[in-house]
Amino acid sequence: MHTGGEMFSALRSRASNGCRRPPRTLRPALAAAIGILLTSCTTAGSADTHAAATTPVPVGPGSGSGGRVYVTNQQDNTLSVIDARTYKVVATVKAGKAPEGVAVTPDGRHVYIANNGSAQVSVLDTRTNKITTTVPVEKSPTGVGLSPDGRSLYVANGGSNTVSVIDTGTNRVAARIPVGKSPVSVTFSRDGSTAYVANSGSGSLSVINTRTRQVTGNLAAGHSPVGVAITPDGKSAYVADEVAARVLAVGTRTRKATAVPVGEGPFDVAIGPDGKSVYAAVLGPGQVSVIDTGNNRVSSTISVGPTGTDPFNIEVTRQAVYVTEQAAGTLTVIDPKSNKVVATVTVGASPYGVAVG
Repeated sequence: MHTGGEMFSALRSRASNGCRRPPRTLRPALAAAIGILLTSCTTAGSADTHAAATTPVPVGPGSGSGGRVYVTNQQDNTLSVIDARTYKVVATVKAGKAPEGVAVTPDGRHVYIANNGSAQVSVLDTRTNKITTTVPVEKSPTGVGLSPDGRSLYVANGGSNTVSVIDTGTNRVAARIPVGKSPVSVTFSRDGSTAYVANSGSGSLSVINTRTRQVTGNLAAGHSPVGVAITPDGKSAYVADEVAARVLAVGTRTRKATAVPVGEGPFDVAIGPDGKSVYAAVLGPGQVSVIDTGNNRVSSTISVGPTGTDPFNIEVTRQAVYVTEQAAGTLTVIDPKSNKVVATVTVGASPYGVAVG
């Protein structure tokens, strides 16, 4: 979203705005600092050909059965489908307007895409790479999270301060949950009993009991929380506090927070499979910061491009770390064993979300 001091003064609207703009002009909004802007925008046409930008060094397929990586491209209104073994784009699918969050069902059969600009969620059949249905939600759907059992999709509606709960068996909205201001992302505890929603406009995490579908409390989460990830034991929530240039480790029971400086513009976080590391996509310096959960310090940094590439969202499997780079129009692949970049894949314009299945 931004890469220097000037970018932090520009408008950015990940949580609030269906618009996506040409890289390095307008950036996703700091909702906590400047509020939500609900506007409309013109998106570019979809690209027809995409290829690996570097020679891939395969690290194996992703965690799902299909070995596919899915990337939403905001300005193209498309979804790139990438072979996780070869790092080549095998399909480009037309989605709704300004697609953002994306999630794959545990069986790898369906992909859910939040279309920020058209207030709906598209459902992709991965066998045919075709959109089979769309589900209307509320204003500016941004982040999505699938429950561990795959039965419920939680959609953070940044423009209505709500979460829509979609029953994946019927593809209908089963519940509407009011949360904080400008919700951006959703994640779950490992057992699926609790969902956590990052509210960038109110500096909080809404804690939802997934059985009752009620908010049971709120955790203070800095100035502008965007990405959030929960450790396997459920004791800590790691939150990308974008404005404050830090990741917060928040005790889900103690409510105590430890700040980990990571550089300007941390936007998303993901827990490593063993729970010992947290990977943070940091926009300003164009890097991924790796945090040791044992001492809550940065143990290493991985450059994913020069200033201006805008590493944005991040997904981690046992085989690879995947990072979308909004301004560069690429997906970077990192080998988690060596923390080295092994491939860069050209996708569409302004890539946003990434999911593996």
